[in-house]
Amino acid sequence: MDRHRDICRQLYNHALYRFDQISEGAGTLNQRVRSIRDEIPSLKDWWDGLSDVYSTVLQTTVMRIEQNVKGLSALKETDTASANSSGSHHGSSAVFTYSQSGFKLDKKGGQTVLSLSKLADIPIRLHRAIPDDATLKQVTLKKEPTGEWFATFGVQLDREPPETPENPEKCVGIDVGILKYAHDTDGTAVGSLDLSDERERLEREQRKLSRKQHGSNNYEKQRRRVAGCHADLRRKRRDFLHKLSNYYAREYDLVAVEDLNVKGMLESPSNSRNTASAAWRTFLSLLEYKCERKGTHFVAVNPRGTTKECASCGVSTEKPLWVREHSCPSCGFEADRDANAAWNILSRGLKDVGVGYSESTPVETALPVDTPVSAKRVVEAGSPTLKERTASAVSE
Repeated sequence: MDRHRDICRQLYNHALYRFDQISEGAGTLNQRVRSIRDEIPSLKDWWDGLSDVYSTVLQTTVMRIEQNVKGLSALKETDTASANSSGSHHGSSAVFTYSQSGFKLDKKGGQTVLSLSKLADIPIRLHRAIPDDATLKQVTLKKEPTGEWFATFGVQLDREPPETPENPEKCVGIDVGILKYAHDTDGTAVGSLDLSDERERLEREQRKLSRKQHGSNNYEKQRRRVAGCHADLRRKRRDFLHKLSNYYAREYDLVAVEDLNVKGMLESPSNSRNTASAAWRTFLSLLEYKCERKGTHFVAVNPRGTTKECASCGVSTEKPLWVREHSCPSCGFEADRDANAAWNILSRGLKDVGVGYSESTPVETALPVDTPVSAKRVVEAGSPTLKERTASAVSE
């Protein structure tokens, strides 16, 4: 597998070199990449290693240039600059993909086996069972810095996505933060994930790595330990975000959030580490696609002024970051700072989709939260209303 991965890396770099040689006037981006893909059979005449790799793996390796160029062009880069920036070190050297054919899931001796053409029958552990009505379209194999290999399956399901309700009944606004990761209009506050122990372990292992001789066997062993610490942090964070986003997408008909400029926040010198650790953009991305899958309205509103405006009367009041309570000097409405912001987010979201709302609702229900939900209990509890809604759904 390492050898196949290395051959694909070399092929990608060769294709990238050929891409730079072909002028833009030679055709569209797709035509230029396809012309390089058609050169693969002639490459096998002098490149012996290519014949050892399955044909569709070689083709998808070359076609990945088109994906990378399009992705970077979306960031307002020119095709030439994008091609030069889409090198093998970012997503191309560590993966290779079987598309349409050359792979099969099978059972041998009670063990699930992934059969790969021109490779081997590889025992695997499935994260979850693939649905019976799913058609396997492709499998991508990736090697992590820890040395672990993962297989990601692309499947086709002949299912119609659920219809989004025209008049959503269960609506929620979510304000994300650092002290409390999410505060919604139902009065639920979810605490931020505590990863201090994992970070301390990572720092210890990094200090040990700095004392190893670069390139030695001990250095490689310690490098993998550091990579394992990074992977542990990443997995725990994504597990928390997956569970939280899945809860909101499942329980509500409309979810309103702030359209945050996280990139701009990270460039700010103040609190950028906590902002990066919160992974708000990842949470919003997960929430968006899960809402689409569940048939839930997902609305991203302008975040300007959501904390300053009063959810009851709309008067703006300046509040420094350390003031955690909202007290309106105009109408006297008092609430938790994040709860007030969540109601403003929901109000803007309802306006964006053309749904009316009650002006008195924030004053009656946006109360401070006495017992926030721990981040570790998101999967069990998620919200004080989860058990009530689940019970009512079962009874109905």
